[in-house]
Amino acid sequence: MAPTPKPGVLDITPYVAGRAGLAGVEHVIKLSSNESPLGPSPLAVEALLKAARDLELYPEGSAQILREAIGEVYGLDPARIVASGDGSDAILTMLANGYLRPGDEVLFSEHDFILYKIATFANSATPVEIPDPKLRFDVDAALARVTPRTRMVFIANPNNPTGSYISHEEMRRLHAGLSPDTLLVIDSAYSEYVRKNDYEAGIEMVSRYPNVVMTRTFSKIHGLAGMRIGWTYAPAAVCDVLNRIRGPFNVSMMQQHAAAAAIRDRAHVERSVAHNEQWKTYLTEEIRKLGLTVNESVANFVLIQFPKGEKNSVKADAFLGSKGLILRGVAGYGLPDALRLTIGSAEANERVVAALREFMGR
Repeated sequence: MAPTPKPGVLDITPYVAGRAGLAGVEHVIKLSSNESPLGPSPLAVEALLKAARDLELYPEGSAQILREAIGEVYGLDPARIVASGDGSDAILTMLANGYLRPGDEVLFSEHDFILYKIATFANSATPVEIPDPKLRFDVDAALARVTPRTRMVFIANPNNPTGSYISHEEMRRLHAGLSPDTLLVIDSAYSEYVRKNDYEAGIEMVSRYPNVVMTRTFSKIHGLAGMRIGWTYAPAAVCDVLNRIRGPFNVSMMQQHAAAAAIRDRAHVERSVAHNEQWKTYLTEEIRKLGLTVNESVANFVLIQFPKGEKNSVKADAFLGSKGLILRGVAGYGLPDALRLTIGSAEANERVVAALREFMGR
């Protein structure tokens, strides 16, 4: 008899990443993973190469170099920051590992990041999906599903793959409807791109409430996706839990120095934001002219909805692939009629529009 996993593990559908290549196509433009078209800060690359001289040394165990840099930039207490060398995904998983028990319920939107469900099942807890037919987190629908068994609420704000967000006021209303022993986890991976006056990434709420956590990443606007660095700002008690269960030396010296340099390079961040705003507007307007639905997005990608029939998303994906363009199918997020398009370089964005124009016969 073989060993059996704990309940829930075999209910997990393994995560499938976006494609990185196309069979028979030598030169591709990858617009499927929300990567930065500007790449990392030159200062981050310089810091990485310098740190590579000391590969024989263990890093300091608490990621102090990185935590102090984050605290400096955002005005936060480094003691309330926990970093991860495996992206913010690892922090989300650690939160689930640290707080979920068999029978607990975990709320998240039906079109949210798939990892939330994976982390829930892995801890023998029960996922409760919140309907969002308008492709935007529905606070009222979430609160209607809160029960005495609700232990955790995950919310991606902005959300991937829809690009939508909820306001600070709505987030506070969501929190007000939760019990003190329910943990509200705000996944703010795309927060740096948001330019809305009613948005707040989560720092203010974490500072005020003992049951709110915010997670962030260096994979998006900082262009360090290949290094897999994430962090969380959390109440002291939550940080204590995470520091007890995280792995030792869980952020390498190279990761710490590169990320510290990246987060301090505010000019590079602003260039990335400006590029994103310009080309997101271009893509949204041009693709809508083709008769396709493009959701309003505050992130670094747009969601394109295709009609059923001859011009559906599957055929569009195949046609774009024949042109060397890789977009992200999001059927796994419950959106089989849509493709997610990352804002790319000027050339990439123009090529996508030209290809879609050809596909739609315009």
